[in-house]
Amino acid sequence: MKEKLKNYRFPIILLVAILIGSIIGFLIGEKAEILKPFGDVFLNMMFMIVVPLVFFSISSTVANMKHLRQFGKIMGTTLMVFIATGFVASVVMLVAVHWFPPAEGVSIELKKPENVEDLSLAQQIVQTVTVPDFIELLSKKSMLALIIFAVLVGMATSLAGEKGKPFAAFLHSASEVFMKLISIVMWYAPIGLGAYFASLIGVFGSEILGSYLRVVLLYYPISIAYFFIGFTIYAFIAGGKAGVQRFWKHILSPAATALATGSSVATIPVNLEAAKKVGVPKEIRETVIPIGATIHMDGSCLSAILKIAFLFGIFEQDFSGIGTFLTAIGIAILSGTVMSGVPGGGFIGEMMIVTLYGFPIEALPILSMIGVIVDPPATMVNATGDNVTSMMITRFIKGKRWMEESEEMSSTSSSVSSSFLV
Repeated sequence: MKEKLKNYRFPIILLVAILIGSIIGFLIGEKAEILKPFGDVFLNMMFMIVVPLVFFSISSTVANMKHLRQFGKIMGTTLMVFIATGFVASVVMLVAVHWFPPAEGVSIELKKPENVEDLSLAQQIVQTVTVPDFIELLSKKSMLALIIFAVLVGMATSLAGEKGKPFAAFLHSASEVFMKLISIVMWYAPIGLGAYFASLIGVFGSEILGSYLRVVLLYYPISIAYFFIGFTIYAFIAGGKAGVQRFWKHILSPAATALATGSSVATIPVNLEAAKKVGVPKEIRETVIPIGATIHMDGSCLSAILKIAFLFGIFEQDFSGIGTFLTAIGIAILSGTVMSGVPGGGFIGEMMIVTLYGFPIEALPILSMIGVIVDPPATMVNATGDNVTSMMITRFIKGKRWMEESEEMSSTSSSVSSSFLV
């Protein structure tokens, strides 16, 4: 029990800080707004770091991905499956938020974003993926363009071979430095978020807390349903009825580990062992699961759509139309793939949502609270999703008989071992 509490220590500290701040807000009312500058300091520090952090983290990761060349076919299939499952998760939550709007009846009179209702994939594609001048990349307003630029720099560094190794080492070193910097800034997060919520509750009262209850009532059932129903369908696609049986026979240990540790990375060893028992080949499971722990997050895709719908509701924006939906799905997939591999990726994904839609920076703590609330089931979905997708990837690469072949290889290995013992 102590170990589980230790693993969730920081989220618990954040929740306690937010709870204390909320109580202070209730007690002193609008006078709590005097604490808002302490929250603004935290927000400004986070936005100050986000540009170099995103660039160095993503470019370093891509520049040092040598296995992309070694396992081209596996990686190509892996990325397609990761994006496909992220798309499905996003659509599931998109349907859910229209059936049960998470911020219904809530209105916060902060500075409203301009032209949010006009944002569509067709109209914004050029503005969001490119900038006319390099210096414009050095702004949180150009987050998606910065991410694309970082990926391209990483690819160019990798393709440069030996000549690119010194630059790859620099990118890795800079990434490590900014990892440490973000951890230093996060020491201040309980104070910053506590102060901000004191101000928020003091001004807007219990109205905002009621909307968080709606978030819990929406996310937890949807994520659990996705875990049982969605993963069962994926396992069936991978191996029919036998695939479903094998998946559920071995997945409970990774699921419990993910819930206990709150980390997809910490679940890797248990996930690898489960995938081995299912019959996923070594070269696939040892490629897909470690990579999936950083760039495959169906639970994060679910929460990203929830966060976007939540902000649209709070700021009384129209969350409808095919362009708005496609843009939201694109941002959710990006949050659940590229951004999840970045240190502090939850915060950075939330900053990307805020900046791409043009919401005021005060919206960030509101989203951060959602991230803390949904973290346990989201982590479970993220980690166990890596296991079932490794089965699907094996099906697409090895063919329909991959499970039978794995049984035959296992029987052969057992026979060889027995003969040596004799």
